[in-house]
Amino acid sequence: MKFFKTRSFHISNVTKYRLKSIFSIAIFWTVTDYIIMLLRDQSDKLHPTRSILLREILMFGVSLFMGYLFVYKLKKILRRYPLWLNFTLKSLILLASAFAINFLMQYADSILIERMTHKEALQSILDYALYKDWLLNKIIYWMIIFFITQLFLIINEKYSPGVFVDILLGRYLQPKIEKRIVMFIDLKDSTPIAEKLGHQLYFKFIRDFIYLVSSAVIEFEGRIYQYVGDEVVTSWLFEKNNTRKCMAAVIQSRKNIQKKSEHFRREYGIIPEFRVGIHLGDVTIGEIGVIKKDLAMSGDTMNTTARIRSACNELNHNFIVSKDFIDNIDLKEWQSESLGMIDLKGKGSGIELFTLKI
Repeated sequence: MKFFKTRSFHISNVTKYRLKSIFSIAIFWTVTDYIIMLLRDQSDKLHPTRSILLREILMFGVSLFMGYLFVYKLKKILRRYPLWLNFTLKSLILLASAFAINFLMQYADSILIERMTHKEALQSILDYALYKDWLLNKIIYWMIIFFITQLFLIINEKYSPGVFVDILLGRYLQPKIEKRIVMFIDLKDSTPIAEKLGHQLYFKFIRDFIYLVSSAVIEFEGRIYQYVGDEVVTSWLFEKNNTRKCMAAVIQSRKNIQKKSEHFRREYGIIPEFRVGIHLGDVTIGEIGVIKKDLAMSGDTMNTTARIRSACNELNHNFIVSKDFIDNIDLKEWQSESLGMIDLKGKGSGIELFTLKI
């Protein structure tokens, strides 16, 4: 029973991120509508307080549903369409829904607040729709709302969770040094796989692989720094608990791939494997770019982690970490094994490395 309860109430971080986006959309739409109503009421005194309250309650409820369409349904249905067509179709679908929302709110207001009959309510809506270019005004109003919403979602997808907010607030206009756990993950045997699949099919293979790995990283609150070919570079702020999250992300990545093994076997005839290099230390983070803004991470820690990941090939192990990482994570003795002092390319002295047995 305890296990059942734990599973029933668990919400993944990916789901939390999507729910947060849905609530953000609902709050934005409701607040915007409330401000518009207040500004209009100051000039013509059309709606009493009860009417506005009812409208905004309905608005928030319907906005949650519309946010769900944005974040889940329409995203899945239209994700393979080009951006301009995706954008246009979403706007048209949601514009039709917007008129349904307005009809619902006007109808509810007429019946519940103004105590009209159903026939009077419908006639009132028709009269209102033809009054002062209402239709044109509503089209412009909702198209602006949808444009801002879609722009917000596109920017959010462009950056790893939290990165856009950091850029928006200017947290890294001046470079900062942070102690971070850094992880490099890349596809194993990528060259022979590319030769076997060909360019287009290999690209789809990489896209599926990266999606599963990225989902695992986000699930355990990692920040995706960049994608380089078939490689994913991620990081966490250094905390003891985050070393566990980093290792959990590796395990979850493997689980995600195992769950989709039949898909990979059917589509590509290959089930991907990956290699991991993990290290921790000081990283310099700063904002770069003129037209395209982004956050850059640099320093010896980044270079060392890349060398550790490369050492997976030479040492014939898939999961290699530094002693600094091992010293800050509570592993049982059998979960890791020392590989001794290893000379890494570009490093003046050797570094003790460990292989993870997971």
